[in-house]
Amino acid sequence: MSQSEDVPRRRSRRPSVKDVAERAGVSWKTVSNVVNNRSNVRPETRARVEEAIAALGYRTSLAGRQLRQGRTHLLAVALPDLTMPYFAALAHNIIAAAESRGYTVLINETNGNPATERYVAGGFDAQFADGIILRPEGLDSAHVTSSHGPLPLVLLGERADGSHLDHVIIDNQRSGREITAHVLGLGRTSPVFVGAEEGRRFGPGWLRMLGFRDALEDAGGSVERSRVLPARRFDRESGVRAAEALLADGPDFDAVVCANDLIAVGVMYALRRHGVRIPDDAVVTGWDDAPEGAYSNPTLTTVAPDITASAERAVEALIRRIEEPDAPAEELRVGHRLVLRESTLGADAAHLPGDA
Repeated sequence: MSQSEDVPRRRSRRPSVKDVAERAGVSWKTVSNVVNNRSNVRPETRARVEEAIAALGYRTSLAGRQLRQGRTHLLAVALPDLTMPYFAALAHNIIAAAESRGYTVLINETNGNPATERYVAGGFDAQFADGIILRPEGLDSAHVTSSHGPLPLVLLGERADGSHLDHVIIDNQRSGREITAHVLGLGRTSPVFVGAEEGRRFGPGWLRMLGFRDALEDAGGSVERSRVLPARRFDRESGVRAAEALLADGPDFDAVVCANDLIAVGVMYALRRHGVRIPDDAVVTGWDDAPEGAYSNPTLTTVAPDITASAERAVEALIRRIEEPDAPAEELRVGHRLVLRESTLGADAAHLPGDA
């Protein structure tokens, strides 16, 4: 083994502002002006500095920039489960909205763990971001509010009374009422709800169930406990289990209103396996407008939230909070629409002009 092989190879050091300045033949202040895109640099000088930056592979120091500017232009976004189509689409749209405003997004997956959500709401252990967007699942808004740390924080979800935080809200209860009213309007008289979050009197599943109850009461009925089935998770397997339990010892039913599309897909799969015809014997609805629902068999009637608007409002609210820390808290409501497909309308859905 040669002497050079005996000695560990030294890692070359990271290029500095002074290295760039020396290569470009300018002062380090000029390099700083170019890096920070200030206008007081002649075009030919800027080009020379940019060539030196590219040649050396120079990268700005995030910590140094934060110390100088008080900003990182990073936003932290914490969502429960990125395997779910709704949260994946939400993350995609938040990233796009942030990038268009000059911010970079870092994504954290909480898995709905209350301790993780408290950690996020508290601002993590280090102030690496300018602000946080959090969609809580394990904590209600009141507990998130009480855990709030020094960083600007915007919540995606229902607002807690007395909250000092900005909230972006989709009206889950109203949408649950509307989709159930659609089912009842088809002449269905024995609906069940799948997806009330067991042990949680908050969150989207609970609120959509309240909308289900409201619609039945509007029609002169009431909700028996046996007609509300919990779901441990908002996934296909939970839908299968709920449908099989319903068929085994549940009440008679002619409609299944599901808290989200993945549950609904699981419900339809189980019902078809047991010979239940959809929508002839029972209609099924979801919530989210996941792409899967447009290609399921039958295609799935659902609630389509305006995910793009949710992302835009959340990013706008967070940047406003970063720039105006003492501004009053806002509640920003985002719209939704019903998408009517074969799982409730059958062949009639083919006559609609696209998704209604």
